[in-house]
Amino acid sequence: MQTTNNDIKQKILLIEDDTEISDMLKNFLMTENFEVITAYDGESACEQFYADAYSLVLLDLMIPKKSGMEVMKVIRQNSTVPIIILSAKDTDSDKTLGLSLGADDYVTKPFSVTEVLARIKANIRRNTQYAASVEKEEFVITKGALTINFNNYSICKNGKNIELTAKEFEILKLLMKNPKKVYTKEQIYALVWNDVYVGDENAVNVHISRLRNKIEDNPRNPQYVVTVWGIGYKLGDVE
Repeated sequence: MQTTNNDIKQKILLIEDDTEISDMLKNFLMTENFEVITAYDGESACEQFYADAYSLVLLDLMIPKKSGMEVMKVIRQNSTVPIIILSAKDTDSDKTLGLSLGADDYVTKPFSVTEVLARIKANIRRNTQYAASVEKEEFVITKGALTINFNNYSICKNGKNIELTAKEFEILKLLMKNPKKVYTKEQIYALVWNDVYVGDENAVNVHISRLRNKIEDNPRNPQYVVTVWGIGYKLGDVE
């Protein structure tokens, strides 16, 4: 059974309109010592999210009133909470779209509850470790117009704050702390996701693209996150 510091339960927002799946997941996760709040449509999901603080969101894409993609956009406006998509859509394009809008993981239906549990634990662990590591950092790096502050997990460009997700921040941090090093996609995945790379390039590609859209003047001609063809990525030669 999962336990947390001081036996405080991790709270999960489960957004799933299929009551049978929702009840099954909720009951199983409660036996694993999670607190589970359920929502059955997109509008109530957004209301529930803003009404409380959550350790993780489980999100079905095909829900009424607001789609799962719309809900994810709302959440990502103000939060970097881990989001795991639960979907019967299993094509690469669906997964890429979900990741590009801010999801951290993607589980295809039908699934086993033990697989979902493993993904939940892994994402909460990474997010917790990430938050702890950010708190320990005590310096600021500036490259060109871009400043990354490890004290308060912030990015500024020309004095304007830029909102990044946890993984986007970690990718940029990795490159800015090691400006001369070229990282392969396998290395980035291993260091940022803290997991074994299994050959799926979508996660790295999507997060690099999303990061460029946020920090580059022209994402098609990046100056900060540059491609080293045939190898991977590195920090551009900005001063």
